[in-house]
Amino acid sequence: MKSELLLAITQLSAEKNLPKDVVLAAVEAALASAYRKDNFAPNQDISVKVNPATGKVGVWAEKTVVELPSDKRSEISLDEARRVKPDVQIGETIKVEATPPNAGRIAAQTAKQVILQRLHEAEHSAIFEEYADKEGDIVTGVVQRIESKLILIDLGRTEAILPAVEQVRNERYRVGQRLKVYLLEVVQTGRGPRVVVSRSHPDLLRRLFELEVPEVYNGIVELKSIAREAGARSKVAVTAHQEGIDPVGCCVGLRGIRIQNIVSELNGEKIDVVIWNPDVSTFLVGALSPAQVLSVKLNEDEQAATVVVPDRQLSLAIGKEGQNVRLAAKLTGWRIDITSASAAEAERAEAAKLLAEKEEAMVGEEAPAGTLEVLEPAPVSAEAVGEAAEALPAVGAILIPSQVTAKKPQLRFAEDILVSGPAKPEAKSRKRKKKSPQGREGAEDGIRLKRRRREPEISIDEEAEY
Repeated sequence: MKSELLLAITQLSAEKNLPKDVVLAAVEAALASAYRKDNFAPNQDISVKVNPATGKVGVWAEKTVVELPSDKRSEISLDEARRVKPDVQIGETIKVEATPPNAGRIAAQTAKQVILQRLHEAEHSAIFEEYADKEGDIVTGVVQRIESKLILIDLGRTEAILPAVEQVRNERYRVGQRLKVYLLEVVQTGRGPRVVVSRSHPDLLRRLFELEVPEVYNGIVELKSIAREAGARSKVAVTAHQEGIDPVGCCVGLRGIRIQNIVSELNGEKIDVVIWNPDVSTFLVGALSPAQVLSVKLNEDEQAATVVVPDRQLSLAIGKEGQNVRLAAKLTGWRIDITSASAAEAERAEAAKLLAEKEEAMVGEEAPAGTLEVLEPAPVSAEAVGEAAEALPAVGAILIPSQVTAKKPQLRFAEDILVSGPAKPEAKSRKRKKKSPQGREGAEDGIRLKRRRREPEISIDEEAEY
C-alpha cells in the first residue's frame, strides 16, 4: 500500500509535469479532507503527513485536555496527554496522532476529487508562472482548432488563442500547421491561465531578427525602430554600436540567407533594412528608399517634412496606396509630404513672382519726394501759337492744338518736360483749303496752318491783327 502510494505520486508528478512535493502536498490535503468527514469533528484542526521515503500516512489532530473525556474525537484525558507532553495542564490543547485504521468509500471518493482539484490548481499556477515569464517572446505552437473568429494553438502545456485582430489578413492557417507566434498576454482566470498570441505584432519581427542575427541578440546591432504592415511590407532602422560593423550587412547575411529566413517565416512579407541616423534629413532619405530624394525641408514645430523627389520616381516614393511613405512616417515619427521636382519648381517660380510684385509695389509707395512728378498738359492759347508760327521757317506744317488732353497720367522727369526736343512732324492729312473772308488763299509767306478736328479755326487775318 505504501509503495503503491509513492508510485502513484511519482506517476502524477511526471504526467502533470509538476514537482513531487507539490503533488505530495495535494495528496495530504485530500487525505485530511477525507479523514475529517468520517473520524473527526467538522471544525477540528487536523493535518496529514506522508513520509516521502516510506509512504507512511500519519494524521495529527488537535484535542482539548480534560479529566474525563466525553467526546474522544476532540477531547483527551490528562493521563494520555501527559504521555505526549508531561507538563500539560487541564484545559490546554495538544496535538496528538490519531490515525484512523481505515477510510470509508465516501472518504476515498472525496480524497480523489480533492486530489484532482489540487492538481489542476497546481498545474494552472505552474503554467501561469511559466508563460508569464515568456511574455513578449516568441513561442512555437501547432494549430489545433480553427473557429470563426479565433484559432487555438497548442503550445505543449496549454492552448493559446490567436484572435482575429492579431492574425495576418493574407495568411491562410490549417490544422497541424507549425507557427512561430508572439506571446502577447498571459492572464489568470477562473478556468486557468489565458494565453493570447499574435502574428501581426511589430515585435514579432524584432524577435525573429534576434533569433536569426547573432549581432542583434548580443546587442552589437540595435533595431532602433520598426514599422510594419503585417503581410505586406516592413521597414527596419538599424545601427551598430561597434566600429567597423555594417548593420545592414549583418541583418541581410551572406547572400541574403538571414533575411530570407525571416521572410519565409512571415510568408513572403517584404522587409527593407535601412541605416538609422541621428540627422533627421539623412534618416528620412534612407526611410524613403528605394526612391531617390532631391531635397528635404523640415518643420521642427509641426514635426513635418517636405520631400522633393524626381518626377519619374514620385509614384515609387509614395508606394502602392501610399504604403512606402506611410511606413517611412511610422519609422521616423515625422509627417512626410512628398512633391515632384517640377511641382516644387513651379511653386518656387510662383513665389518669386509674387515676391517681385510685392517689391515693386513697395518701391512705388516709398519713392523720394520731388524725384517724380505727374504733370498735366496745359491748354495752349492762340497767341502762343501765332508767335511760334512766325518764329519758325516756312517749311513743313505746324500742328496747333487748342488743348492737349491726356488719356492717362504718366510719370515723367521734370528735366524732360522743361527741355524738350523737337517734336516729330505728324503725317499730313488731306484738308480742304479754307478761303479767308477777303478771298485770299493763304498768308503772304505761303505757310498753311493745320488744325485738329473739332478745334476752332484761326485764319491768317486774325493772326495779322495780333
